[in-house]
Amino acid sequence: MATGTIRTLRDRGFGFIEPDGDSGSGELFFHHSAVADRGFEMLQVGQRVSFDVTPDPRDPGRQRAINVVPEDAEQ
Repeated sequence: MATGTIRTLRDRGFGFIEPDGDSGSGELFFHHSAVADRGFEMLQVGQRVSFDVTPDPRDPGRQRAINVVPEDAEQ
């Protein structure tokens, strides 16, 4: 799993993650349905998360984050 930091959260149920390292992809979009366990409402800007990366079904040339897990929820 990749790691990063929540950079943006929108009331409409999506946000953006800044991945760790120099992946060159910039921020990754994530939808509220991609957040595991505690749910989207529990996320905060600046929070550390783990996630998987997959092609965006709406734009296969871009990637998006799925299986987003807050760092404090990991065991």
